[in-house]
Parts: sequence; C-alpha cells; structure tokens
Amino acid sequence: MYDLYIANKNYSSWSLRPWVLLTELGIPFREHVEVFGEGSSWERFRRFSPSGKVPCLIDEGTAVWESLSIAEYVAERHEGVWPKDAQARAWARSAAAEMHAGFSALRGGCPMNIGIRVRLREIGAELQRDLDRLRELWNDGLSRFGGPFLAGNTFTAVDAFFTPVAFRIQTYGLALDEVSLAYAARLRELPSVRRWYESGLAETWRPSAHEDGVGENGILVEDLRAKV
Repeated sequence: MYDLYIANKNYSSWSLRPWVLLTELGIPFREHVEVFGEGSSWERFRRFSPSGKVPCLIDEGTAVWESLSIAEYVAERHEGVWPKDAQARAWARSAAAEMHAGFSALRGGCPMNIGIRVRLREIGAELQRDLDRLRELWNDGLSRFGGPFLAGNTFTAVDAFFTPVAFRIQTYGLALDEVSLAYAARLRELPSVRRWYESGLAETWRPSAHEDGVGENGILVEDLRAKV
C-alpha cells in the first residue's frame, strides 16, 4: 500500500491533488499529515521527501515527489488516472501541466485557505489574465469532451489538479462564467472533496506564514474553521 505524506488540508493545494486523485479512484493509501509550522518545514519534511516538500508518495521505499510525478507514477500502475482516449489524454496532460507550472498570479494572490471567505481588494491585470485563461481552458475541455469533467465523463488527474482552484473560487468569490462556476461546484460536491473540506475546517493550526497574506490581499469576511 502507498504512503502519502501531505500537509494541512486547509492550506496545502499541492497535497490535495494526489490525495483526491487516489481517493476518488479508490486506490488504497495510508495518509500521513505533516503540518506546516512557524518558519521552514524543510528539515522536518526531508525525513520522507527528497525535496523537503509535500506531497510525497512512498511505495515500498521508492519516494515519488511533486504532484505531477505522483500522478504519472500511479498511472503506470492503475487504470483511470488519465483518459483512455488519446486526444482527451493529450489534452488532459497538457492542462494539468499548465496548472502545475502556471497560474502564478492566481496561486500567489489567492492562496488556498478553504475555511475562510475573503473579499479581494482588487483584481489586478495578471490575476484577471489567469482567470480569463482558466475560463477558456475549462470551457474548452467541457465542450470538447462532453463533461461533466474536464476530459470526459469520469474524474481523472486533470480534475484533481484543478480541485484546489475550486476551493479558491469559493474562498475569494472569484467571478467566472456559469459553466466554470458549475464545474467548480461539481468538484466541491464530490464525496472525496467534501471529506477533505470537513477535515480542513476541523484543523486548528494557524501558522502566520499562511494567514498573514489574507490581510494583504483582501478583507476577511467569514471564518468557518474550528475555534483555536
């Protein structure tokens, strides 16, 4: 059985990707939560991850780090990680890689914090460009392959890579078209994603490095998390 090392469910968008992929596909794994603390977690995370970061998958002593690498590793051993159709698979891999390497304004300006609701002070040009591209990409996949998921009628790795964005949309009230908002809502309603959300709300860790940015980027409207 795999061992998957992740961090706080409230904050760790990178951890969510392989976690929801394995969970949604019914692939067994043992979950290990290594929380973010004050200051660097690098030395502590180096106990299990060569990069000193999460997520990291351990398979009988073999360490696989980075969410995209984990998806490909699992795809070599299990069906359903990527679409069977070659065209859909190529599109899905490209879209997942784009999310993995891009959308820096969205990730930086709207860090994942699933338990709060924030009103952004402004939508800058770079963030708007990311939102426009997100809308374009999601509409393309949903129309091209028929939905309800990005590359067809089943949840695959490309959906896992955009699941953190579905939480960002909810947290920051990001304005998108109806098709994109409906897709994000479908992701949030998946049983696996609801489990992650409920666990994130129950967490009581509040490292300042992951909390201070809220005041810089927007105004806290509501905090739904467990009381500290």
